Formats: sequence, C-alpha cells, structure tokens
Amino acid sequence: MVTQEQRRRQLAREKFLRQQQRRTSARRKARMRNAVIASVLGVIVIGSVALYTTGVVLDDGDSKANASAEVTPSASASSKAPDPCDKPAGGEVKTQTWEKEPAMTIDKSATYTMKLATTCGDIDIALKTSAAPHTVNSFNFLAGKGYFDHTPCHRLTTNGIYVLQCGDPTGQGNGGPGYNIPDENLKDKSLKENTYPAGTVAMANTGQPGSGGSQFFLVYQNSPLPPSYTPFGTISDEGMTVLKKIAAAGESTGAGDGAPNATVVIDKATVTKS
Repeated sequence: MVTQEQRRRQLAREKFLRQQQRRTSARRKARMRNAVIASVLGVIVIGSVALYTTGVVLDDGDSKANASAEVTPSASASSKAPDPCDKPAGGEVKTQTWEKEPAMTIDKSATYTMKLATTCGDIDIALKTSAAPHTVNSFNFLAGKGYFDHTPCHRLTTNGIYVLQCGDPTGQGNGGPGYNIPDENLKDKSLKENTYPAGTVAMANTGQPGSGGSQFFLVYQNSPLPPSYTPFGTISDEGMTVLKKIAAAGESTGAGDGAPNATVVIDKATVTKS
C-alpha cells in the first residue's frame, strides 16, 4: 500500500518533471526564435537588445557585428497594415530532400535569371553564374523540381538589417533540401564596408562555413552584415518595387523581426538560361 508520504513525494516528482518539460520547451522555442535562420539555415536574427539599438546579433548571440544603418521601425502588431498581396495560387508544397548536392549541369559561362512569381508581384533576379556556380546550379535544380513553388517567405526583418527571407518549404525557418552547398563569392565587389547593398540576393546559413541549403534572403535596404553569406543575384528595379511594398506592410511582431504581414507566397520559381 502506498503511504500518504510516498504519494506526496510521487506527486512532487511529477510536478517537477512537468516544470522541467515546460522549461525545456521554452528554451527550445527561444533558441529557434533567436538562432541565425532558425537553427538549420538561418540568416540573421535581431537580438532583444539590438531591437532598440543598431547592433546585429549573429550566431545565436555568440558573436556581434556593429551596424551603422538607420533603424527603421516596424509596423506595430496593433496597427497592422493592409495586406497588399493576392491570395496564393492553388497547389501544394513539395517537401523533397536529396542526399547530396546536385551534379553541375549549368553552363558557367552563360547568363541565367530567376523569376519568383509571388502573390505580391514578380521578382526578377539576375544570377551571378560565374561567381557562384554551385549556388546557381542548386537553384536551377531545385526550381526545376518545383521545390520553391507554393512556399511562403517566412521572415521579414525591419530593424538593424532589412531583408525578406524565403526558400523554406516548411515556412518555419528550419527546412532545407537535405544537402549543403559551399560558400561562394564572398569577396564580391558589391560588399563594401560589411554591407549588403539593397537589391542583393544572398544565401542564408547557420553561421558555419558551407552550411547553405535552400533558404535565401532579399535585401530591400542597405544592411550591415559581415561577408559570410553568398551573394548570388541582383534584383531588378521592378522586383525592388515589389519587395519594398512587402516591407512597407511590416512584420507580425512589431519588434522588427517576424513573419511578414503581407501574404508573400512564391507561386512559381523558374530559372532560365539566356
């Protein structure tokens, strides 16, 4: 027979275990929220202190880079801007993965462009084929498989750095194609004084070398970042108009880093050789 004291101890242990589970879950969510590109393929997360300064926190708070750009306040959650985008086209996200980087099939000397047909308008990107052949080859492969079709752009950062992040089929910031590609073009002449200029398209990563996958970010305003993220494309003027429209709608948290208020979905991604 279980005594009253034994029962009391059992209940205390169960309560302790529940508390530990809740704390573990809270820590896991915090790491996901503050990790660079949310733990697997992160880009950049603005830390809680950096939200009100010009600092940018990288690599889950392990290293920092000072920013010099003007801080742009995000639309507050209570005064959410109207959604400027259309409803997504019908279709389902493909969650394919592959064990290794695809074989090189592009012509490194040719010109390639990528079109993101989004719910907010088309974003055309001139790809830097010769400077970032592995990256362009990977996007050519993934786009051909329909990997990006119907996927949301899951993060908008409006404080410290100014980017829209896309390329994760899960829409959570922790998805990828199952393989990684090497860093490339980190000495691109456009990257001056640790700044990624407006119009740049670059690969997201975990902060570790060679950790890029499928997630990428589009820069809508000059953003202070170390040259650690493969720049592989340049957005057209028309595409920049679409991107700034998305940015103007703000993000969901009102703190400068969250899901965009605009319903940004890539209906179709295509890579074309010209």
